[in-house]
Amino acid sequence: MSGHTENEITIAAPLELVWDVTNDLENWPRLFSEYAAVEIIERDGDSTTFRLTMHPDENDKVWSWVSERTVDRATRTVRARRVEPGPFQHMNIRWEYSEVSGGTRMRWAQDFAMRPDAPVDDAWMTDNINRNSKVQMELIRDKIEQRDRERRTASVGAN
Repeated sequence: MSGHTENEITIAAPLELVWDVTNDLENWPRLFSEYAAVEIIERDGDSTTFRLTMHPDENDKVWSWVSERTVDRATRTVRARRVEPGPFQHMNIRWEYSEVSGGTRMRWAQDFAMRPDAPVDDAWMTDNINRNSKVQMELIRDKIEQRDRERRTASVGAN
């Protein structure tokens, strides 16, 4: 068996701003509430290999893994995969961005499978990812919309 999730949100901000903010890996600890640190390991063209470290969970366990992320600005898509899959047999993620009425739609699709000896199964992880994606997407939306308001206010004040 395997798991699949799809989550999306519309952000009332220009596509270029949403793209730039959400693909600025070094700032992910300030964008996502779950990440404590990002360490860039290697950059090769449009691909980045990096280590993500989460804040301690309810049992004080700190989860960390290495991922590879490749951006395609022309198609406004990002493909990522866990290089160190940990409890996953595999984890592949696709981010898609599109201009829509009222702003930018950001969509995340995740395909994964848990290892047989993982502490949770595919169904549990699917529910967990769906719950957490909504929380993180709303947080990202709010931060980007605030940044866009501040940017527009500063622009008007400069005129």
